[in-house]
Amino acid sequence: MSEITIKDVAKRCGVGVSTVSRAINNHPDINPATKQMIMDVIQESGYIPNNSARNLKRADAKSIAVLIKGIANPFFSKMIKIIEEETQKKHYSMELRHVESYEDEVDIALELVKEKRLRGIIFLGGYFSHSEEKLEKLEVPFVFGTVGAPPENISRASYSDVAVDDLKESKKMTEYLIQLGHKDIAILAPEPGDLSIGKLRLEGYSQALTKHGIGMKEGLVRKIDDVADTYSMENGYRITKQLIESGEHFTAIYAIADSLAIGAMRALKDAGFRVPEDISVAGYDGIELGDYVVPRLTTLRQPVEEMAKETIKLLFRIISGKERHQHIVYAGELIEKESTARLEK
Repeated sequence: MSEITIKDVAKRCGVGVSTVSRAINNHPDINPATKQMIMDVIQESGYIPNNSARNLKRADAKSIAVLIKGIANPFFSKMIKIIEEETQKKHYSMELRHVESYEDEVDIALELVKEKRLRGIIFLGGYFSHSEEKLEKLEVPFVFGTVGAPPENISRASYSDVAVDDLKESKKMTEYLIQLGHKDIAILAPEPGDLSIGKLRLEGYSQALTKHGIGMKEGLVRKIDDVADTYSMENGYRITKQLIESGEHFTAIYAIADSLAIGAMRALKDAGFRVPEDISVAGYDGIELGDYVVPRLTTLRQPVEEMAKETIKLLFRIISGKERHQHIVYAGELIEKESTARLEK
């Protein structure tokens, strides 16, 4: 079956090619009902707008894409900046695409490869729930950065990744709080079905409690149910407010992202609690904002600069044929600041 073209879409809709083009490019001078009809036909027919056609004469076109889930997390801002700088040094262009929580990043990547004539892809954040068969369809080099652990049935020869050991580092942070005398430690964590880094960080928390003979209390595991902006400060505030209103006893909060921890500190202050005198708060990531809140946030710092540079350099090494898939793990660093304190007995 031949590939559907923009002319086919226009014919099915009874409009001109230029009208279809305006709908695709979100021009304001198009009737909303017409635009919706066109987009419905595009969805049903599987048509992929091929914007790269105008560039077919440029045999030297060089472009990579960065697909990011969790755009609300400030941790990714610095990574994107560094990746873009390294990309420009190679005289490549970079296509940045935010992936919604309900979207499949590999499906989007497959479209972008065709549309933008990509040379490579970086996936930041999100889940690793893709089959080898699906990954093989990409046909361009790719690297997963800061993504949850892959399923056990995925061959390590089929993908590259750069990350910290989220389970190990999360266990380290939880043990730090336990060593300060805290036993009733609340955690701001993802839903049970989450397959991303959140699952690994929750498991690290659970293992630390078990190691020290502390039972995991269901009421202290506060679930992030708004997946649209999982790691937002707003979510941290909202979930901590629910925790306070629940009446559960806790002396510390461990948030699996600094942005959540910052929201949590604001909720505690609004409820009349002092940090760390009444409640200790710890985060994860090491974002710059944590140094400018009051009190400064204790966190598990990921080496974002090193990870970002290695992610893009690894992608270029694979593109050039100098390397095959690699798996690079960095150590995190627990940074004790002002938001945690020893529990007074």
